Amino acid sequence: MSKTQTTIRVDEESYIAAKEILRQIGMNYSQAISVFNNMIVLNKGLPFELKLPTQETQQALQELKKREGKTFESVDALFEDLDN
Repeated sequence: MSKTQTTIRVDEESYIAAKEILRQIGMNYSQAISVFNNMIVLNKGLPFELKLPTQETQQALQELKKREGKTFESVDALFEDLDN
């Protein structure tokens, strides 16, 4: 199979972080991009779902930004609230 060279522009900080993670799992950046390309072909689209956050998620994010979310005294209290 023939190879082609391409150029991409990515955020430098995330590129460096990604290269380090890939190094730890024994891959280089070029190999990871090839895997990503192959997954796009196999899935006939991106290999993950892209969607807008739900209204519930948007509300939760706003509460976090305003520090208005619920707080709990313990993990047990949190789980009790989740069960209700």
